[in-house]
Formats: sequence, structure tokens, C-alpha cells
Amino acid sequence: MIKLLGNRGASAVMGLLMLALGSSEAGAQVANINYNLKAAVNAAAYPTARPLGGATANSAAAMVTQAIVKTTSAVTLGNGSVVQSAPAQSVTVKVGTMASEAAWLYRAGWPLYALVDRYAANAPLDAETNCLATAVYFEARGESADGQLAVARVVMNRAASGKYPPTWCATIKQPAQFSFVRNGQFPAVNYGSDAWRKAEAVARLAATNVVPSVSTDVLWYHADYVAPSWRRNLTEERKIGQHIFYRA
Repeated sequence: MIKLLGNRGASAVMGLLMLALGSSEAGAQVANINYNLKAAVNAAAYPTARPLGGATANSAAAMVTQAIVKTTSAVTLGNGSVVQSAPAQSVTVKVGTMASEAAWLYRAGWPLYALVDRYAANAPLDAETNCLATAVYFEARGESADGQLAVARVVMNRAASGKYPPTWCATIKQPAQFSFVRNGQFPAVNYGSDAWRKAEAVARLAATNVVPSVSTDVLWYHADYVAPSWRRNLTEERKIGQHIFYRA
């Protein structure tokens, strides 16, 4: 079965089965909806997620938000073990928040770019997350999802460090810190663009702290085509795309 589905597909299906069994034992009180196991296997084995700009990745997410499994016979797992399902029993896996759903999908093997596609909804953001998305949009919209997430994390790290203003908006608008800011104001954003939707998704995912990125002591970065003098007293952590990230 692992050869048929691939490691990621097998991981997602096994995770779904284990969640289903655990929920059954706990007796979760959630309305039952029948879900076809074969369709769940196919959705996990052949997800629609593609790199940034591709189709929305919704197959496995549908399993999480609906994730209802009804079986009447034994099921063979990828490791060869056999699990006997209770006859005509429906098991529901319920996810109440984006953070919970994103965490489940990430553990099931979804890469960051697929999560970004999933949550690139162009939906309203609160003021702080909107500032974070704006920084991602202007500082890193040409970067990979990993590079965009790292930029968002630097802003978050600064606000939490005690060395910078204590909110994301104030940190971004601090004078002489982010070059796109002019007199404490942001330039106009193309809110209908794919770049903005992806920046929004990255900001949301950064706020959930689901996907690992640069460490919490990384407070600085610069583009690789410049060589600012302030970097000399810092330790380079890593380079992601065209940005080099530093910690003290």
C-alpha cells in the first residue's frame, strides 16, 4: 500500500485511520456524516496541491473538516497490521480552527506551499496580521513560501524580543527598519493579486506557529545583493532565496 500511495499519501491515510479509531474510542459527540474510505484514500494519494500558483489544495483538507469514515470490515494498514472496524460505525474527526487544521495537515505531510495555497483565501485580516501580510508582500513576494514565512517570523521575533516595539505593526513601521515604509505609511497593495493572497496565507500560518522556520533569536535579514555594515557583529543563520538571516 505504501508503494501505491507513496510516503506522503500513506502517512496521510494512516493518520486519518488512527484519528478515526481514537475518536471512536473517545466517543466524540459530533454529528455523523458518511464518508467513503476509498475516496479518502484516493484524495490522500493524489492531492490536488501544486506549487505556488497552482490549484487550491483541498482534497486532504476536506478529509480533515469532514473526515467521516464508515466501514463494515477489517482494514489492513500500511505496516501490514489488520484493524477490525466495528460494524456500521461512523467516526468523525472534527477540526474547530484553522490552526488545528493546519497542524493536522502539516503532520500528515503537507508542505508549506500546499498550506499556503489552502489558506490563500483573500479574507479579511485583523489589523496586526494585515501588517504582517503587508511586510511579507513588499519584502518577499518574489520569494518561496519558506522565504516569505522567514520574513514574517523575523517581524514576530522582533516584536517579542523586547528590543523592538511590542506589536507587529509598530515593529514594521519603526523608522529606518523596513525600506518599503515611508513616513510610517505603507504603499498601496494590489489586494486582488495572487501575491497578496499568498502573503495573507503566509501571515496566517506564521501566526499559528505551525510550520517551523527561523529560530526565535533571528531578528535581522538583508538581500544577498547588498552588504550592510551592521551584519559584521551578527551570526549568519541561513540563506533562504535572496535573503540572508542573522541572529546575535
